[in-house]
Amino acid sequence: MAVLSLRAPGPWQAIQVWADRTLLTPHTGVTSQVLGVAAAVMTPLPGGHTAGRTREARWDAMEYDEKLARFRQAHLNPFNKQSGPRQHEQGPGEEAPDVTPEEALPELPPGEPEFRCPERVMDLGLSEDHFSRPVGLFLASDVQQLQQAIEECKQVILELPEQSEKQKDAVVRLIHLRLKLQELKDPNEDEPNIQVLLEHRFYKEKSKSVKQTCDKCNTIIWGLIQTWYTCTGCYYRCHSKCLNLISKPCVSSKVSHQAEYELNICPETGLDSQDYRCAECRAPISLRGVPSEARQCDYTGQYYCSHCHWNDLAVIPARVVHNWDFEPRKVSRCSMRYLALMVSRPVLRLREINPLLFSYVEELVEIRKLRQDILLMKPYFITCREAMEARLLLQLQDRQHFVENDEMYSVQDLLDVHAGRLGCSLTEIHTLFAKHIKLDCERCQAKGFVCELCREGDVLFPFDSHTSVCADCSAVFHRDCYYDNSTTCPKCARLSLRKQSLFQEPGPDVEA
Repeated sequence: MAVLSLRAPGPWQAIQVWADRTLLTPHTGVTSQVLGVAAAVMTPLPGGHTAGRTREARWDAMEYDEKLARFRQAHLNPFNKQSGPRQHEQGPGEEAPDVTPEEALPELPPGEPEFRCPERVMDLGLSEDHFSRPVGLFLASDVQQLQQAIEECKQVILELPEQSEKQKDAVVRLIHLRLKLQELKDPNEDEPNIQVLLEHRFYKEKSKSVKQTCDKCNTIIWGLIQTWYTCTGCYYRCHSKCLNLISKPCVSSKVSHQAEYELNICPETGLDSQDYRCAECRAPISLRGVPSEARQCDYTGQYYCSHCHWNDLAVIPARVVHNWDFEPRKVSRCSMRYLALMVSRPVLRLREINPLLFSYVEELVEIRKLRQDILLMKPYFITCREAMEARLLLQLQDRQHFVENDEMYSVQDLLDVHAGRLGCSLTEIHTLFAKHIKLDCERCQAKGFVCELCREGDVLFPFDSHTSVCADCSAVFHRDCYYDNSTTCPKCARLSLRKQSLFQEPGPDVEA
């Protein structure tokens, strides 16, 4: 080994390279041959024949290099499937088997030898497409995209040649797509899509880019790496890890069972009545902020901790009804969700809660008159086929209570009255309804009235501004005619006489 590591000029350097490469192989027969060549070259010969021996050694070395190349080509190429294992190893005195001219290798340069196999090119993985998309990688994220990809894959399979490699790969891809579609439709995950807890109905969110905040731990929800849920009833949002920590029931259940407002303005009872604890999570709080700041909710009058009270602003119904005050004030998270769910519910009977509000707010008087006219128009639409086909009453589908009574109001109605939106929209709907009854529909026109007091020919309707309606028989008269005549209603008198005649005249069976 020490002799082979010498770096002598000329042929010694080539012998060193060949020997070093051969020593890396586990075949001792070739190694002994190379050692024999090196020893023969290094032995000094008498008579000055060292140069001739050197040329012979160089020739023998090149011959052994060719044999070594063929040997390593046959034994150490893992990609050459056709070359099987050798039956026996070469001994020290054995020579390499003869090869055919087709297997002969060209003369190798003194540098790094390049091994070639004429029968099959060595597959080193260079022919693979390392930049193509893997078979199992799909960019489709929802059911619709996967179904579209499946249809495209089916079309590709039909267009490709039968029993071809590309068609087989397409079939494999179709199988993967169908498995992915089945997984999305019926996910087999540890976390279900829907969870019910304390009357909350939590649904797993699919959005990854929307920035949200957990209502339980008051931290940001990172949708890309965290699973989060939203209650479909009260829109309570939280991490999946915070689900089991929720202690407050869903406020939607309170809205459905007990839909009413707290109509006392900020009914505060003091922090000592709460035992200096948060009204929701019962965490210790104080007005000095140690250990946690006590924040008052203007709707309930109670105090909450910073986790349950985020200083959200909302309009307080009690202040609106009593003071016509629409300034937003700080409320707790629970109160904010409750007020948001109750904002469109008609639960305020203003004439009972605060009758003086109609004398203070002129817009409410106009709204009340328009609502009364719409209630008088409703019987025309119910009995009119054209109105039912045109679905005129659906103009008020967002305010269904307007076609049921004229007393109930929601907080959203009062907000729109304060902003001036409700009066304009309701006037347009009133004009549309009156146009159908008085101009467009002949059936509705035929249901008009004629004033029996003045007997004039114009047709009257109960929702006209210059008419009056009898409270007993619903007959319509001119307002001036109705109030000028102090006598009773002609229709009511006629109906009374008819009833008396029916009771006074006995039947033929009674006389017999």
